Amino acid sequence: LYEKDRSRFDLDGFPSPRLLSSHIPYTSLPNSMTDSQSYRFIYICRDPKDVLVSTWLFMNKLRPKELAPLSLEEAFELFCQGISPYGPFWDHVLGYWRASLETPEKIMFLKHEELKKEPFVVVKSLGEFLGYPFSLEEESEGVVEEIVKLCGFENLSNLEVNRTSVQKFSKGATVDNRHFFREGKVGDWKNYLTAEMVQGLDEIAYHNLLASGLLFPT
Repeated sequence: LYEKDRSRFDLDGFPSPRLLSSHIPYTSLPNSMTDSQSYRFIYICRDPKDVLVSTWLFMNKLRPKELAPLSLEEAFELFCQGISPYGPFWDHVLGYWRASLETPEKIMFLKHEELKKEPFVVVKSLGEFLGYPFSLEEESEGVVEEIVKLCGFENLSNLEVNRTSVQKFSKGATVDNRHFFREGKVGDWKNYLTAEMVQGLDEIAYHNLLASGLLFPT
């Protein structure tokens, strides 16, 4: 990191408890985090077909204008080969899935589809997992509903900071915050993938995830 950027990543400067987000694979996390009882991990995964489409569209928004857009066919081949900045999708998901089975008190494994289907149930489970369960009074006063609304796609995507600001990275790279929001829907892959692509991804998911007990709807 550049010296001017170091203060942004000095975690000791943030008040405790600290909340961080990352795409880092579980195997790349330091032992000081995975072995300690002081940390809690919440991992959110998604149907690989939606992951492919979302990643493809997002990466084309970041692609330099002098380069031609990456085709869906090219993105499909790269995804199937496991070529991505964070390693193969299957390895990434299985790392956290297996760790969650071994230490469920430390790692909460969630699916995007579950969040969309039962947001209130998931938020209440999150509170219990983090050691801050909602009281009956809080539930009756609609606290859970307010949190769901506050953290919802519509609210976050329409915040001024997410509509007009940019995210700055090292070496001068910037990304418009609005590019981090698109549809947020389950099953949007149906509008993009061919039948052959769907069959290929479903077969790869089946062979890579079946033994672990982690499956996505086909």
